[in-house]
Amino acid sequence: MDIYGKIAELRRKGETFALATVVSRQAPVSSHLGDKALIFEDGRFEGYVGGSCSREIVRKQALEVLRLGKPRLVKITPEAAAQVVLEHADEVIIPMTCSSEGAVDVYIEPLVAKASLLVVGGSQIALTTAHIAARMNYKVTLACDMPELAGVSLESDIQVLDWRELEGWLSNQNPAKTSIVVASQGHYDEDALALIARWMPQPAYLGLVASRKRGATVLDNLEILGVSKTALPGLKYPAGLDLGGRGRDEVAISILAEIILHKSGKEWADSAGVAKEKIPASTQTSSQPMPFSPQNDPTVMREIQQVVSVAAEVSATPPSPTPLPPGTAIDPTSGELLEIAKAVSAEYQGQTYYFSCPNCRAKFLKNPDKYLKGKA
Repeated sequence: MDIYGKIAELRRKGETFALATVVSRQAPVSSHLGDKALIFEDGRFEGYVGGSCSREIVRKQALEVLRLGKPRLVKITPEAAAQVVLEHADEVIIPMTCSSEGAVDVYIEPLVAKASLLVVGGSQIALTTAHIAARMNYKVTLACDMPELAGVSLESDIQVLDWRELEGWLSNQNPAKTSIVVASQGHYDEDALALIARWMPQPAYLGLVASRKRGATVLDNLEILGVSKTALPGLKYPAGLDLGGRGRDEVAISILAEIILHKSGKEWADSAGVAKEKIPASTQTSSQPMPFSPQNDPTVMREIQQVVSVAAEVSATPPSPTPLPPGTAIDPTSGELLEIAKAVSAEYQGQTYYFSCPNCRAKFLKNPDKYLKGKA
């Protein structure tokens, strides 16, 4: 095994493991100076540092090293009984249980991957969260619209990508070690969450920077796009602990505090000591009444039909439409002229339509005929 190539590959993938190296030996032993092995969090063992007795001792000690996050020198010797092993000891002596009279010292070091954080959005909260996380030694990736970063100075080790490239990024990450914060604040929350639902529906943490009301609307919009509300079971909104903070810095800190708390598996309590229960996103529903639909009222529909008929007679010979400037389109819900490069889109009956925001797209997809009638 090319141990160094394997280490480089594991580091690139963000894996956590321990590296064990033989640093001293006293014959007769089968290992040699410099022999190495990799031990993983699940107990897998790759490499060689000695026979079966040494191997199991090293495996057990390596798992302890990974738990503590501290290196340790393990002395395996046939001499006097082992000393008491302290939980945080930097050096331990363990008796060789095999018949061999040799001894070996193995240095075990933890190679713990940086926690990975994906921040989606170019909002001030998104940028602040990314900055603070990078300084907390997170491996930070910022996914946004590139024009949003004009004039923005980022930490040098923050990876930046276009949010439309999330598919490739997500497919190469370990969900158990990846936290995600979506904070485009209405620009492309739904689009990003749709990609997350497909490629990483259950990351270690998933938070949406949105009020409860808007978060519920986002879920409704996702359902229109074909993404079930149960597709993102861990989605938390609003993202962050309720610390009573205001402003982008305090909100960012509350989000990172929640990620840390989530990772620890502990429960959050308010200032009175009362535990706060997290409600799964899939169980959260909007309390807003359903909007009035004219199709359900025959009288209103007759009046609308009359207006449409009169309008059709007046516009029997409409003027030829003015050509749109290149790279632009009309939002069918508002009539607004849009730059296609900055718009969100949807396919309907083989044609692409463009919108100024996800909410406009959602309105259109709920009832396309309402906006397309008379425009064919």
